[in-house]
Amino acid sequence: MKDRRKTDRRQLATIDSRQMESLRVFHEVARALTSNLELDSLLRSIMAKMEEFFDPEHWSLLMFDEETSELYYALSAGVDDSLLSDLRLAPGEGIAGYVAATGIPLVVPDISADPDWSRYAAAHPELNMKSIACLPIRHGDRTLGILQLNNSELDLLPESSIALLRVLCDYAAIALENARHVKLIQHLSITDDCTGLFNARHLYTLLEQEIVQHIAVSASRVVTIVQPHFSLLFLDLDHFKSVNDRYGHLVGSRLLAEIGNVLKRTIGPDHAAFRYGGDEFVALLRGVDKPAATDLASRVLDALTHTEFAAGHGLSLSMTASLGLATFPQDGASLHELIRAADTMMYTAKENGRNQLVVANSNAPAIHPTPSTSRHG
Repeated sequence: MKDRRKTDRRQLATIDSRQMESLRVFHEVARALTSNLELDSLLRSIMAKMEEFFDPEHWSLLMFDEETSELYYALSAGVDDSLLSDLRLAPGEGIAGYVAATGIPLVVPDISADPDWSRYAAAHPELNMKSIACLPIRHGDRTLGILQLNNSELDLLPESSIALLRVLCDYAAIALENARHVKLIQHLSITDDCTGLFNARHLYTLLEQEIVQHIAVSASRVVTIVQPHFSLLFLDLDHFKSVNDRYGHLVGSRLLAEIGNVLKRTIGPDHAAFRYGGDEFVALLRGVDKPAATDLASRVLDALTHTEFAAGHGLSLSMTASLGLATFPQDGASLHELIRAADTMMYTAKENGRNQLVVANSNAPAIHPTPSTSRHG
């Protein structure tokens, strides 16, 4: 009887020790969640605790791509990352795809004892599957990702340990959802509501970054294929007030959004478009010298001239604009000097009759009139 009581106490001590270890993990992960909003750091912290507690041979954290409805490998350990970096799984495909499609956790402590999954393991000997723990990372009714552990000693773990794994998935879901909200807030803070372009505040941030990069490249003796030049294009719509006065602010706002789309589409993804304020727009043309920037700015002017606007309101409006272009560093060696140079060229275009591009030049501004082939005259 006495020996039995000793055995029971040892078992209780073991259980208590395991529970205390679980509580420690809970505490450390919760503290990380409340002290850090950096997603990659948070997820690595959570996965480190998982790895420490369950000691899998290899594990993967897959994320759900909402645009393609596919899973991709975000983090992994114990496998060659190069084998997973370009791998995408559709819902229902493989173990992770099955869990993503059903939303049902899959925990198989011993593959050899499960007829269905032993056949799957036999068909995929390269996986060397002995046990599986694959759980969805969910927030509400949305699957955000999948946590997969291969070859942990799950048969030796109590149910409380599996519960810990589920809690770690909940923590990962909180981290992912928090990161989504932070990303949304950051996006809103740098975006213009009307056009969806970047706002003026973000223009100043990116300009400072470009100048810092130029200084770093100029100071370096390493040959680089990246050109330190960049140009700033200012664009002011001609007679935009008359559109608001005649058709109302709803049409005016729609017109601004459509013009923003034309600007963004014409300059392409390598450059950035901004609504500077009112009916003024700016384009940051990265890595191009003055001739290339002039060509791109001319295409913007051409695209605006040849586009019919406000068709969704039953209208067919034509718009023209006055454009000014300045290039760093020859037209302005600082942020404010460059903005002043581009802005001055824009006002020169307006004073010269509008509907044209004026390019900063050390001798005299170069004037580029609008193409005469416009179907809108």
